[in-house]
Amino acid sequence: MKVTTMPKIGVLALQGDFREHLASFERLGQRAQMVRTVEDLAQVDALVLPGGESSVIDRLSRNYGLADPIKDRIAEGMPVYGSCAGMIMLADRIENPAIARDGAVQQSFGGIDMTVKRNAFGRQVDSFEHQLDFNGDTLEAVFIRAPEAVQIGPDVEVISTVQAGPNDGQGRIVAVRQGKLLATSFHPEVTGSTAIHQFFINLTRGDA
Repeated sequence: MKVTTMPKIGVLALQGDFREHLASFERLGQRAQMVRTVEDLAQVDALVLPGGESSVIDRLSRNYGLADPIKDRIAEGMPVYGSCAGMIMLADRIENPAIARDGAVQQSFGGIDMTVKRNAFGRQVDSFEHQLDFNGDTLEAVFIRAPEAVQIGPDVEVISTVQAGPNDGQGRIVAVRQGKLLATSFHPEVTGSTAIHQFFINLTRGDA
């Protein structure tokens, strides 16, 4: 699908903080819409996967018949940004997937050659803020039950790392990019900063 100079961005609105992402794009004057059906997905040029519960997003996307169409669009080159739970959904591999009562193992949409660890920085009570560099911008990032990229492939670019503890070495990977796919383990949509949303808009236009 050809992307226009004003790409139509969708935000997956099955669960999580999709409204905050919509508000971030609105502040930038960028049109965005909720995606809840296959028909909605067909109308957008790019997609945002919001923070929330990745296992719930996985289950609902399959129940609504969206999982395979999203995977297909990713394979076709659709730009996608995932924050927190969305980062997990963009990972090719999940180190510690959730397992449902019926034994079903959590799945992801995939697309980025990385392995992620869910809740890598601890539980809800371990949430924290951390100042980091993102593509030359200094951001105050909010981490809430955040995942971490524990392994990446050769085509994955590391954009941001954090040292959340004395034993973190060179830093823990919290923002990555592979082609038109972007993922952060933190929540830019809850801070009021629009730097990452603008970066994603530029990416959809081929300017990043």
